[in-house]
Amino acid sequence: MSLEDYIRKRDFKNTPEPEAEISKENKHRFVIQRHQASRLHYDLRLEIDGVLKSWAVPKGPSMNPKDKRLAIHTEDHPIRYLEFHGTIPKGNYGAGEMKIWDEGVFESANATDLLKQLNSGNLKIIFSGKKLKGEFALVRTNRGEQKNQWLLIKKKDKFSTDLNYDAEELSENSEPKPGKLIELNFKDPVKPMLATSGKAIFNDPNWIYELKWDGYRLIAHVNDGKVNIHSRNGISYNSKFPQLVKDLETISHEVILDGEVVVVNESGIPNFQKLQNYDSKTKGTLKFYVFDMLYLNGHSMLNLKLLERKSFIPEILEETQVAVFCDHIEGMGTAFYQKAIDAGMEGVIAKKVDSTYSPGYRSDHWLKIKAEESLETIICGYTDSEGALFGSLILGIMKENELVYVGNCGTGFSNRTQKDLLEKMKPLGTDRPAFNNKPNLKGRKANWVSPELVCEVTFSEWTKAGRMRHPVYKGLREDKFPMQLNNETNLEPKHKETKSAASNTLEVGGKNVKLTNLDKVYWPDSGLRKYDLIDYYIQVSDYILPYLKDRPQNLHRHPNGIQKEGFYQKDNEGLIENWIKTTRIHSKSANRDIEYLLCQDEATLLYMANLGCIEINPWNSRINNLDYPDYAVIDLDPSDKNSFDEVMEVALVAKDLLSEADIKGYVKTSGSSGLHIYLPLQAEYTYEEARDFTKLLCYFIQERTPGLTSMERAVKNRKDKIYLDYLQNRRGQTLASAYCVRPKKGAPVSAPLEWKELKKGLKITDFNIQNMPERLEEKGDIFKAVLQDKLDMKKALERLNNL
Repeated sequence: MSLEDYIRKRDFKNTPEPEAEISKENKHRFVIQRHQASRLHYDLRLEIDGVLKSWAVPKGPSMNPKDKRLAIHTEDHPIRYLEFHGTIPKGNYGAGEMKIWDEGVFESANATDLLKQLNSGNLKIIFSGKKLKGEFALVRTNRGEQKNQWLLIKKKDKFSTDLNYDAEELSENSEPKPGKLIELNFKDPVKPMLATSGKAIFNDPNWIYELKWDGYRLIAHVNDGKVNIHSRNGISYNSKFPQLVKDLETISHEVILDGEVVVVNESGIPNFQKLQNYDSKTKGTLKFYVFDMLYLNGHSMLNLKLLERKSFIPEILEETQVAVFCDHIEGMGTAFYQKAIDAGMEGVIAKKVDSTYSPGYRSDHWLKIKAEESLETIICGYTDSEGALFGSLILGIMKENELVYVGNCGTGFSNRTQKDLLEKMKPLGTDRPAFNNKPNLKGRKANWVSPELVCEVTFSEWTKAGRMRHPVYKGLREDKFPMQLNNETNLEPKHKETKSAASNTLEVGGKNVKLTNLDKVYWPDSGLRKYDLIDYYIQVSDYILPYLKDRPQNLHRHPNGIQKEGFYQKDNEGLIENWIKTTRIHSKSANRDIEYLLCQDEATLLYMANLGCIEINPWNSRINNLDYPDYAVIDLDPSDKNSFDEVMEVALVAKDLLSEADIKGYVKTSGSSGLHIYLPLQAEYTYEEARDFTKLLCYFIQERTPGLTSMERAVKNRKDKIYLDYLQNRRGQTLASAYCVRPKKGAPVSAPLEWKELKKGLKITDFNIQNMPERLEEKGDIFKAVLQDKLDMKKALERLNNL
């Protein structure tokens, strides 16, 4: 650590460079300066041991692993040189113009101390910059006496590219000004022209309107059967989308195309998470919607008007299947926008018809107009959760070159998404938050990570404190770098007034459901809110409603979350919206009629969730046949001393018994601690018959599980055994429905299971509101036979008597 050479070479009265000063900060910052001295070169400087260790890189860094860039080790510089830019006057050492080309932070790629690596001549580091990203090696060549010659080499990773990489292409000095004619070269990566966020849709005959596709923006170079597709940052996507590459190879022209790659469903609606996890097994159709052409058969098209450029595209794509023309509407923006939103699209892109193409520039001649706000944020950590792989992501954005906390996002994840995210976050773990001001996470435990991953979220609005309200995770943006987000417009919070009560009304099936206190935390252990509960029931409504329709509901309400005492509500007379259906049932014990709520549709389900009905408790019978249940239930209720493995052991004994009696039984978790075994009856038997039959089965199960189970109703008499509860089969008795959430830590769900899933190690919390929607998408409703099958009680009894 020395600045003697730096001092010796400079006269600080004649140069604006900072004076020598040792620093103790050691924040592992870096800077790369474009230095136009006697010869143009790039200076790489790394903050190590109180100074900036420096190398002159004549050709500049490269993101292509094939490039081994010469780096000349020069004198140490002071830390203040991180921010230096300007002109060093003639006559001074290093005279010429110096500009900051890239900056950010770096870290060791292994557990070895950086100074030791430097002294050994072999640095393995990971950059998190605006332009440089991922792992690099800086290796001394040791050629003869020239101990100062090193090589800067990019390691192959998700950030590397196989395209030609020239630092000058990304220099401010080389970026074209809007409208300037450029001669594009097929081999050079091109930065796409970017759109500015528009406030509202409009009609204008001088504008066209395209659908806004929810995918990755890609530039495709096609020439003589060779194809290169890359993101706006020059990251190659050839290996990610080989099907697209093969499709583009059929183009017989030399072209550069601009478009969006998406995965669409049968209705043509894109799914960003499926695109993010795309492989040959992904359900959905891969499409590359081409909306612009930059180059054709040796000619730049950048100075042609937009409609002129677009007119060539359909002919170019005549033979392609994955690559398709992105058509447009002229003038009628409002109608087109509304149609797009109704169809489930994000919004539209409005473009001026005579706009030329300016690579790398964000233009107000292109406007993106979306139905809801979305934001590309930097993942800075995640919170713990007992019921899921993690609770929520801790997110930030770059604001005036500082990382600012903008909130937590705990919804929108599938189980697979959470698993993939955790695999990416864990290696980035760090002891310190990336924020200068540590955010208040309201008691949730934080796991901090280096700010290297970018994800996109949608949200309803900004709060006055600068937090996103109701953020929903969309997916990782592997095509974007964290430090670049500081340069994009419309990222800073624009505080809005809190929405009125009317704006928190959701129209569902023609009914207006009022939603209140959506930010109220229901599960303090994971930070899950009322919003997350309602969002879950929206996702699973088609699956849970068949088990709720026409069944009186006993409302179990937890309006203040799971840590506050809940209460039951049966009688709803005069307490609910007039559009909700009810049924009146006489109660002998109360000597009056009780007005029970009926959950007939999604609107009512969401109304119940808004009341704090975390779990849903329907009768076993329906209003047209209240004395005849649709199924009988064996409730395996463990004591505090029983493990869930023991509960599964009893369930499998019950399964064997049912098989011997030729009875089809269906199992689900209670969502609390036990298991429920359902026997389909199709309202053929009375409650009394169902109860007696289930009681007999329980006797058989107890005989086969001595010392493990009990049929004693009094808890003190069970002696820490699993209770075989057959008394659930009574008129008016309610049980947690299939797919309903339970007011327990981790937000577990009462989950139907396949019998083969009952294996040692399975846990109740394996099924929760964060992963159940994906399970349903993969498996469908495996419990539906409960409402379709029917056992023959007489024949079953005959078989049981023969056992």
